[in-house]
Amino acid sequence: MPATTKPTRTQVWMDSLGDWSWPGTGGAAAEVLPPSWVPAFPPRLEPAVAMPSGGSLAPQRSRARTLLLGVLLSALAAVSAALALKGPLGLEQLVGYRTASPPAPAVFSTAATIASERPPSLPTLTTVSSDEAGSSIVGTTYSSSALRGGTGSFLVYLPPGYAATNMHYPVLYLLHGNSQPDTAFLQVGLQSELDRLIARHVIPPMLAVMIQGGPGANNWRGPYESYVLEVQQLIDQMLPTIPTRAARAVAGDSMGGFGAMNVALGSPYRFGVVESWLGFFNNLDSRLRADRPVIKRLGLYAFVYGAEADHIANPFENAPWAAALRAAGAKAESALYPGGHSLETVEAHLGTMLTYAGHRLARTATR
Repeated sequence: MPATTKPTRTQVWMDSLGDWSWPGTGGAAAEVLPPSWVPAFPPRLEPAVAMPSGGSLAPQRSRARTLLLGVLLSALAAVSAALALKGPLGLEQLVGYRTASPPAPAVFSTAATIASERPPSLPTLTTVSSDEAGSSIVGTTYSSSALRGGTGSFLVYLPPGYAATNMHYPVLYLLHGNSQPDTAFLQVGLQSELDRLIARHVIPPMLAVMIQGGPGANNWRGPYESYVLEVQQLIDQMLPTIPTRAARAVAGDSMGGFGAMNVALGSPYRFGVVESWLGFFNNLDSRLRADRPVIKRLGLYAFVYGAEADHIANPFENAPWAAALRAAGAKAESALYPGGHSLETVEAHLGTMLTYAGHRLARTATR
């Protein structure tokens, strides 16, 4: 399909549950440890010491003391000579121990080189498509630990200029509605809208991760909630992100709107921005109450909206929910738009939602 051709589609129903200026560039609690599949440093292996065969250890100890005394005397002589010639010595020169140096910053380029730079246990990203603006969509499929070995997959939007910079990016995570594919966000024009907003300096360059959920009414609960966090950890390892709460947003439509709010409140140290598009908030009150201390201390940006003719998700729940978020310490806004519970409504307000998230994430966008 040509890059400039917009996909056509029929009406898709999800039958289950301003004036902006270019933003400036700019301690959260420790996060949950990564799961077992995350590569870890190997344990240090000390060399084994062989036991002398037969007899007493006394002769060996006597010889060892003699050797040790000789080594110490030699070292003392070396230190004295060095002090006379070069002045005071540091720990490295005295005992031959070299302190660890920080690793050189990784340089990320194209999707093809990403695979060669990551540990072999991480999924491999492959290019799905690119457009004339210079952005691209990459994706992967992998065996998910959170889904007990089931298939996990996601797509990632890489902004124009990604291959030519060492910039680190904020990330927007997107959760689709019931029975939708992750490509639903591309269907409503996510790539071209991000291209446009970034090119006009309305929002900073960012990554957008479209996560493929499970079949049916998974509600983004249980293992699928853990799965979102698993993908977030993978993205921070695979791509040049800004790995902080303030640089992460999560949003979704319909059931994905519920999922975004559920994940944001369930892991309050992970996401600083949350949006619900045509979503609902069933049984999330207790999570919000539990999060009040965290939200009051760290803040939370939220935008929720409904559609006037929506007969699936009650649109009149959005304003009270935004008020509850504000009472908990969040900066929350709500809106009621014309339309029904459809992707057409999502598409009509996609630019506004991306702008809202982009402005809140812009504070952390640094080169």
